[in-house]
Amino acid sequence: MLNFLNPLRWKSRFIPWQQVDWWLFALSVGLSFFGGLMIRSAELNLPVTDWWQHWLVGGIGLGLALLLARCRYENLIQWHWIIYGLTNFLLIAVMAIGYSAKGAMRWISIGGFNFQPSEFAKLGLIITLAALLHSKGASTIPSFARALAVTAVPWLLVFIQPDLGTSLVFGAITLGMLYWANTNPGWLILLVSPVVAAILFNLYLPAWFAWTAVMCVIGFTTLPWRWWGAAGAIAINLVGGEIGHIFWGILKEYQKNRLILFLNPEKDPLGGGYHLIQSRIAIGAGQMWGKGLNQGTQTQLHFIPEQHTDFIFSAIGEELGFVGCIVVMIAFWLVCLRLIMIAENAKDNFGSLLAIGVLAMIVFQVIVNIGMTIGLAPVTGIPLPWISYGRSAMLTNFISLGLVESVANYRQLRRF
Repeated sequence: MLNFLNPLRWKSRFIPWQQVDWWLFALSVGLSFFGGLMIRSAELNLPVTDWWQHWLVGGIGLGLALLLARCRYENLIQWHWIIYGLTNFLLIAVMAIGYSAKGAMRWISIGGFNFQPSEFAKLGLIITLAALLHSKGASTIPSFARALAVTAVPWLLVFIQPDLGTSLVFGAITLGMLYWANTNPGWLILLVSPVVAAILFNLYLPAWFAWTAVMCVIGFTTLPWRWWGAAGAIAINLVGGEIGHIFWGILKEYQKNRLILFLNPEKDPLGGGYHLIQSRIAIGAGQMWGKGLNQGTQTQLHFIPEQHTDFIFSAIGEELGFVGCIVVMIAFWLVCLRLIMIAENAKDNFGSLLAIGVLAMIVFQVIVNIGMTIGLAPVTGIPLPWISYGRSAMLTNFISLGLVESVANYRQLRRF
């Protein structure tokens, strides 16, 4: 009995979690619970029960995160090529045995559970890049090129599904991790310059000339063999402009509409622009304090398709108003702040890169999802982490959180 009451005995039981970031756990659980409330509101009076499934999957994800927080994340280094191979295998399997919905081949059905490999591929890419970059970084051209080559394979497999939103997330993860691995910022600018060139070349040619001139200067000052670097920068921006035509032809019609109609959704108010128009109406109608939970007219009359997934933020804006939106964004800001703190205090580069990869994934998804609901970004089908309904996305977010918590849990012990 005395042994049972011994505080040292009970303290030893909780040592495996003694350094986890409980604030980060609390924020993610709070966002998940809040997401279930908003999903229930968005689907009120409909014969579906996605809200409790959202909580159920969130609970499973939280359990996995707590378990992972007790496991040493360093062990993943020796498994990173197996993880990378499994990631690509599942993405290929989608094309062979997956099923299509809404114009894309993204899901595999396993025992009635719709499994989306592209969501878990985000985490696979983070682990692989962290393992590659943790020892040598990406401060040399060969290491920089190797990281890009590793990213290119899953990115291409996701892009051809087609899943434009997730492929953009891959790009954001790679840029964030390369920056943290001491890549020259000029190289990162040159990396994204063909995308900018493709847009400017087809919209306003003088702007393309100005952009190419700036890239020429960056290539000259940051790349080895300066004149060759300058010439290469000009070449990739010229090629980027032409490739823009090719990729535009590859995109599905609905993807093209998503990319351009956010600038003027009234051009097709009953088609591609319908989602955005109704979303802006809903958010604007919420004003300062909102109409109240379950009281939003746009939400309750189901004017916004897929509101429980990609457009959940419009329900928040209408029913909880500007104040509710700000509270949600503050919660995400705190999540990002905790991730940065874990990255800075990690005991090694591998753990730090894992945290930064998850940070890049979360930040990009939050910015794009909120931006597309208010007309500041194209509609790309990117969910709002922990709030939008999506079982694969929810599990991915919590598993990623578990790995980051492992980094926090196994950092150097504080000594007093």
